Amino acid sequence: MTGYSAIAPGTDLSQHARVLVRVHDAVIGGGRPPVRPRAVVARSWSRVLGLGLDPSRTNAREPLVPAEVERRRRGSPLLPVIGELRQVLGSAADASAFLLVVTDADGVILWREGSARVRLRADALGFTEGARWTEGTVGTNAIGTALAEAAPVQLFSAEHFEQAQHPWYCTAAPIHHPVSGELLGIVDVSGPALTLHPVIGALVETAVRLAEAQLWRHHEQRLERLRQSASSVLATVPGPLLLVDDHGWVAHQSGIAARDRVAVPRGGTLIAVPGLGLCAPERVGEGWLVRPREAGAEIAAELDLTGPPVLRLRSCSEPWVTPLTRRHADLLVLLQRAGRTGLGAARLSTALFGDDQHCVTVRAEISRLRKVVGGLVTTNPYRLAPGVTLTVTRPAADRSQAIR
Repeated sequence: MTGYSAIAPGTDLSQHARVLVRVHDAVIGGGRPPVRPRAVVARSWSRVLGLGLDPSRTNAREPLVPAEVERRRRGSPLLPVIGELRQVLGSAADASAFLLVVTDADGVILWREGSARVRLRADALGFTEGARWTEGTVGTNAIGTALAEAAPVQLFSAEHFEQAQHPWYCTAAPIHHPVSGELLGIVDVSGPALTLHPVIGALVETAVRLAEAQLWRHHEQRLERLRQSASSVLATVPGPLLLVDDHGWVAHQSGIAARDRVAVPRGGTLIAVPGLGLCAPERVGEGWLVRPREAGAEIAAELDLTGPPVLRLRSCSEPWVTPLTRRHADLLVLLQRAGRTGLGAARLSTALFGDDQHCVTVRAEISRLRKVVGGLVTTNPYRLAPGVTLTVTRPAADRSQAIR
């Protein structure tokens, strides 16, 4: 198991649990603990204390109604791999004293399986379908802390913030889209604390790897089906073009260097594609045909920071404007400054967070940014695409900065 285990081999679980209770009570009470909590636990407790949660009570869960849970299940990108997760972990959960839990990227529990006895104990804790299991809702827990840390987390007994969770262990790992790096959800195995076994961590890791491999296969199969269904159209359409799916992933390209993704296409909305310029997507079966709307592949964009961040294309006859989050605007500014050499995830992490420990978060944010701006940003390393000029207009400034 990788280095996030809560216990060392041969640990006396009962004795370790008693020590952790003393550590928890001392830290929460502002005293001196007998031993220092693990770094991941200390960071989480600090975050949770800053939110004002009470460790002595079960903080409000307020689960979503069943109809909303079902809606989230149907729309979850993890739905195609739930079968694989159940195959690896579900049968063991039924026969053992632990639960298999799968959440979405918001930390909402969508699926839960395990023996009736353990499910009943979880019900009393509010660890049920529809509950939002984030640090801000229920304190330090493996699911919420894995979301906050963007990394696998295992917690044992009193490493949990709420005292009601002390009788439990939990092991959680994020699942990411294998192509985009986008966080899709969390896989968690939880059970009575004194039943924690070192193999649990390896089991969760294996399940995540298999699920991500299956997501890759689903992605490739979907693009192949799109290519086949559109083959007759592609054979008759001249000129440079792209065939993309509903998420902007490229299934076929002609007359243009291959790109992995463009902006998410929508009918009646122009998108900017380096190498093609402004394009008007046309629906073709289950995908989109993307062709140039006007001549010229050069794209001049302006990032307007004089108010809420807005990205607009200035070199076109028709307006193309899209709002951005502040984080996405910050990323574009950093990439503009980096020029053609670009930046890796570690350097972007340092620039945004002050250290290089948030690479997974950076990759996920870049993926979300590219959903909005498509091929304006390329990867390996992250940089503005060739042919893109970005001008940044700042508040209270008469001049802007540009880089080519």
